[in-house]
Amino acid sequence: MSTEALLAAQGGGGGDGVASRRLSIDDALAEHAGEFGRWQLRHFVLVSAAWALEALHTMVIIFADREPAMRCPAGEGRCGDRCAGAAAGWEWAQGSASSTVAEWGLVCGERYKVGLVQAVFFAGCMIGAGVFGHLSDSFLGRKGSLQVVCFLNALFGLLTALAPSYRVYVVLRLLTGFSTGSIGLCAFVLATEPIGPSRRGTAGMSSFYFFSGGIAALAGVAAMFQSSWRLLYVVTSLPSLVFVLAVMPFISESPRWYLVRRRTDDAMHVLRDIAATNRRRIPDDVALKLDDEGDDVNSGKMVEDSSPSSSSGSILDVFRSRTTRARLVLSVLINLLCSVVYYGLSLNVVNLKTNLYVSVAVNSIAEMPAYLLTALLLDHFGRKPLGIGTMLLSGVFCIAGSLIAGVGAMRVVRMVCGVVGIFGMAATYNLLFIYTAELFPTVVRNAALGCTSQASQMGAILAPMVVVLGERVPFAVFGVSGIIGGLLVFYLPETMNKPLYDTMAGLEEGEKTPLK
Repeated sequence: MSTEALLAAQGGGGGDGVASRRLSIDDALAEHAGEFGRWQLRHFVLVSAAWALEALHTMVIIFADREPAMRCPAGEGRCGDRCAGAAAGWEWAQGSASSTVAEWGLVCGERYKVGLVQAVFFAGCMIGAGVFGHLSDSFLGRKGSLQVVCFLNALFGLLTALAPSYRVYVVLRLLTGFSTGSIGLCAFVLATEPIGPSRRGTAGMSSFYFFSGGIAALAGVAAMFQSSWRLLYVVTSLPSLVFVLAVMPFISESPRWYLVRRRTDDAMHVLRDIAATNRRRIPDDVALKLDDEGDDVNSGKMVEDSSPSSSSGSILDVFRSRTTRARLVLSVLINLLCSVVYYGLSLNVVNLKTNLYVSVAVNSIAEMPAYLLTALLLDHFGRKPLGIGTMLLSGVFCIAGSLIAGVGAMRVVRMVCGVVGIFGMAATYNLLFIYTAELFPTVVRNAALGCTSQASQMGAILAPMVVVLGERVPFAVFGVSGIIGGLLVFYLPETMNKPLYDTMAGLEEGEKTPLK
């Protein structure tokens, strides 16, 4: 901004060269800089690539901790108990280095340790989502947080490849989860905040293509490194380091974060860069304002002086407001239920007796139509109706699946119910990111997303426990969870075509406006 706008805020008034119009970032994007032009497209693609990194670090455990085939060199029927392993004459078909299960004998009575690693990883995700959600709203910023977590991912992933024992492996997976849990939310907020309100929903929904693409790519990479789980960790960790060194320098910090931190010069610099790249221009008389400030150029200093703490917030600020408190509680419950169904159904599909690598690739690709459909319908029906519809769709088909016996041809019918169920919940999972981000102001957005992300990780931990309950019971649990989640969405407000608020006061005032 500059200097003119600051002088206007400090001194008042009129005169040549002094900013005469104060606009919110949404208004500045819509009227002058462009809502989604070449700058936003480049920025969105570069930032959203981080979703693929999260997919690599999260799903690598499927292949690294798989149970490879065993064979009896002496001939069929000449080896003893499989649980005794080499002592009974058995050997691993691809060698003991092919997976952690083969190297450390995590079979039979030790098989629970595979699930324990998964639970510990998601526990780390829960902790990291909360920590970095707060840091990205405060001094570290969106870009700084993303840079830190990606570097930590690379570091811990490479160290995991050197784990000398199962215990060290568990600790390193915990640390990897700590940094992985916030990659998605940091990337999502950083990618969507510079986008105008009319395009933000569709763009935000598109970010999940990168996650699904990362899973599909992982399946291909894992198929080439079946003989060494350690080498697989190295190959899946190096992209994070490349991202930090080769991509992050070309990514800009969010102008909204600059603005709420009172770095108005930096915020205006980013907006002018957006306008220039989009072949647009921001007039010299335009200055930026937070949404709780008036249009008068003199109001900027008054708000800044009276609310010095408004430049950053914490989860405690969310609970102090009745409006955001109710939204957070509902968002946490909805995300928890959605995650239980999504991960639970994913595990059921993966457990089909088919090629592991092909199954994972097909499952990831199958989710993409759900993302496309949601993106196409998002700005026509709104966030709330779409959230209700997709969760109820998933819930109803899961309930139907629980009533179908898995015998003969009915197995196919029940499988179809599961496919439709995961289709609906994949769409919901995608929708919840943009919906939750729009429910909270900039000062606490990442803190709130960190909270809901923690709830999602808890759901991911619970999902495997539901799957082991049998054939029909998991479908029933997923169905009830989907229906309850859909009903809870009824209590959230619609956010389509509403401004992306910057401050708590701005949100409170904005929500009161329709009632006046």
